Amino acid sequence: MVAPVPGLSINLATVRQQWNMREAAEACVRHGIHAISPWRDQVAAIGLDEAVRVVRDLNLQVTGLCRGGMFPAATAELRQAAIDENRRAIDEAAALKADCLVLVVGGLPGGTRDIEAARSMVRDGISTVLPHARAQGVKLAIEPLHPMYAADRSCVNTLAQALDMAGEIAPDVGVAIDTYHVWWEPNLAASIARAGRDGRIFAHHICDWLVPTKDLLLDRGMMGDGVIDLSGFRAMIEAAGYFGSHEVEIFSAQDWWTRDGDEVLRVCVERYQSLCAARV
Repeated sequence: MVAPVPGLSINLATVRQQWNMREAAEACVRHGIHAISPWRDQVAAIGLDEAVRVVRDLNLQVTGLCRGGMFPAATAELRQAAIDENRRAIDEAAALKADCLVLVVGGLPGGTRDIEAARSMVRDGISTVLPHARAQGVKLAIEPLHPMYAADRSCVNTLAQALDMAGEIAPDVGVAIDTYHVWWEPNLAASIARAGRDGRIFAHHICDWLVPTKDLLLDRGMMGDGVIDLSGFRAMIEAAGYFGSHEVEIFSAQDWWTRDGDEVLRVCVERYQSLCAARV
């Protein structure tokens, strides 16, 4: 019997090439990990009803569902389609009893250059779906992404910016803080403290930033292989009052996705315990 690993969650993108959702969830339990965060395509691949059974059968915590968002669009019809898709994502998060729906908000609509207009579409989109999220008991977490994704994936690029937007929308909109995206941010400690003070930290994602980074999307590092001060980051998160799960999310096309899944999870546990769970 493997001892549970308190506080550790696995975003199932980390082993998306090795297993389907049920197989990945069962592997997590084998390694003492009792919290997961699936992606919607992984849920769809086995069906929502089966995904709910997986969570129930294995008594898992779902720390988040990835992802909603992608609100900006070039036409009113496409913006409405995004709203409708986010309502479906909210329903799925509710069915899975996820702690939150993570929002990767979207970048510039094709053929446009007005990033402030894109951000306005994001605010409008979140505001529009928020009543449905409240009715379903689902928390919405804006995830700021590194500025290299501003054009195509997210026009919200710092934690401070995400907190400003959440504050403009409603008191119950929060943030997902991913070390990969915000580790470099000026005044990060102040922004994390602000997020905690306002009760807006809904999720914390961990991995590492490799030097050099070979691919802007698919070359995240295992904790300890890069330059992020993960124990220091953990200290800032806890000083802000967050003691929830710490979710490993690694996109690694040429490394960790090519390895045996059990090896990946074993290393995740080892690195989490030696680096990320340390107190400073």
